[in-house]
Amino acid sequence: MKDRSRNLYANIAASFVIKGWSALIVLLMVPATLHCLGEYKNGIWLTISSLLLWIDNMDIGLGNGLRNKVAEYMAHDEKERTRSLISSTFAMLTCIIIPVLLILLLLISVGDPYLVFNASPEKVDHLGQVLMATVILVCSTFIFKLIGNFYMGMQLPAVSNLLVALGQTLALVGTYIVLWSGSHSLMLIALVNTASPLLVYLLAYPFTFYYKYPHLRPSLKLIDFKEAKAVINMGVQFFIMQISSVVLFMTSNLLISNLFTPALVTPYQITYRYFSIMLVFFTVVCMPFWNATTDAYERGDMAWIRGATKKLRLLTIGILTCLVIMVLLSDVVYAVWIDRETVIDIKMSIVMATYIFILIYSMRYSYFINGIGKLRLQLIFTTAAAILFIPLAYLAAHWSHSIIWFMIVMCLVNIPGLIVNRIQFYKLINGKAKGIWIK
Repeated sequence: MKDRSRNLYANIAASFVIKGWSALIVLLMVPATLHCLGEYKNGIWLTISSLLLWIDNMDIGLGNGLRNKVAEYMAHDEKERTRSLISSTFAMLTCIIIPVLLILLLLISVGDPYLVFNASPEKVDHLGQVLMATVILVCSTFIFKLIGNFYMGMQLPAVSNLLVALGQTLALVGTYIVLWSGSHSLMLIALVNTASPLLVYLLAYPFTFYYKYPHLRPSLKLIDFKEAKAVINMGVQFFIMQISSVVLFMTSNLLISNLFTPALVTPYQITYRYFSIMLVFFTVVCMPFWNATTDAYERGDMAWIRGATKKLRLLTIGILTCLVIMVLLSDVVYAVWIDRETVIDIKMSIVMATYIFILIYSMRYSYFINGIGKLRLQLIFTTAAAILFIPLAYLAAHWSHSIIWFMIVMCLVNIPGLIVNRIQFYKLINGKAKGIWIK
């Protein structure tokens, strides 16, 4: 218990530094891309970026399934089984992404990307080529990003965060080079943002499996799809929740672009990135609890889980206070940050802060539930929210002609899942979960 807590707090401390670094990079990236591309093309790039996250979630949940199983196997010191699991998961990801890549390239070549993005060919050059290049690079990253899931399974989320931060840093440097060169090329911005994380993961692979953990290095000889079945059984549930989350959160840019205008994606994303600082902060604290909870649950240490959630309760109250202060200061922050290049309504800031708090409050419970592996209810409510979101968003947009009501719908569809997460968590830790509550 002491070793688990010590490792947890060390990773939280390291992650604070790394995530603070990442948050700064994100803040610097916003004005850089906005100055480089302008509001219209920047909105297109933000929409493309959000859609690329679909590819990131095409792993049928293998990444999250792997992190849980690695934590479980290592808790029982099953090193050879862990190595086989890693080998099999890498093989599965490769088998998944190759046909996905070919299908996407075919769709881009025969489709009309200008119609999909509601974009003007006069304002955006070579949109099809931009999409092809970014899809190829993101699909290549798809396999190697499993290294981050491996580190999370080893209860080292700070290392996973570091890999992400290094990719962001390279992207920021590349973006400023494009800006200083005087170019306004969407293609160059897309390339530096998608190639940077791939380069980091390619360098991390030999460090991880040839230097740090050679005894867990993947091998073709150890590929066993029966072993991968353990990851798939849990991973499929994670996958459906991931896809539902993509529908809920990541398609918002595309919907805004089509229901309103691509230019409106920019103020929406600026408010999201501003208030999501609190989401990042909370994730830094919560992420290590996920696999620490797996370890505690496997060892029957429910007292540790109860103690951990009490600390997160105080943190949640503190975050709510910070979000209120951020709303009050938002006009001043926007003026300094983006130099008033984009006008942002205070109502947008209020609704976005509310949305972020709903996510945080729900995550407070879902990270523990994910660690325990009882996913059925989350699966049901996340899927239901995803199904309801798009038609309700369309109705709200056509009824009000306002992005504010669009954002209110984003808040409303997430509230039932929050309530259920809270009820299930307390049933699980108090030994009162029965029926659907324990699945």
